[in-house]
Amino acid sequence: MNCLFVGVGGFLGALLRYLLGLISVNENNVFPLKTFLINISGCLLIAIITMIAGKHINIDQKWILFLKVGFCGGFTTFSTFALETTELIKSGHVIIAFIYMMLSVFMGCAIVFGVEYLFIK
Repeated sequence: MNCLFVGVGGFLGALLRYLLGLISVNENNVFPLKTFLINISGCLLIAIITMIAGKHINIDQKWILFLKVGFCGGFTTFSTFALETTELIKSGHVIIAFIYMMLSVFMGCAIVFGVEYLFIK
């Protein structure tokens, strides 16, 4: 049953990521803004889910699996982040690749830390 919850959550997360990817943003921009925003919002979402689950221990663990492992796992995308970073480097945009890497990792961790620090304290 756990696998079903993770699978359905992953399907919905991946579907939402795909649909958000269809939204037109400044396509002339070299910076991979869509993936960045999806991954950062996924960090915010998983932090909120973790915070709520920590405060309400009576929540069924299947829903935590559905949201954290399934939905957030399907919604965010480390592989696309790695591919886009590699493509930026190969196309000569090394500085943008470095900024993308640093911003993605720093902001993602800062958001998770910030949510935990602000709401668990």
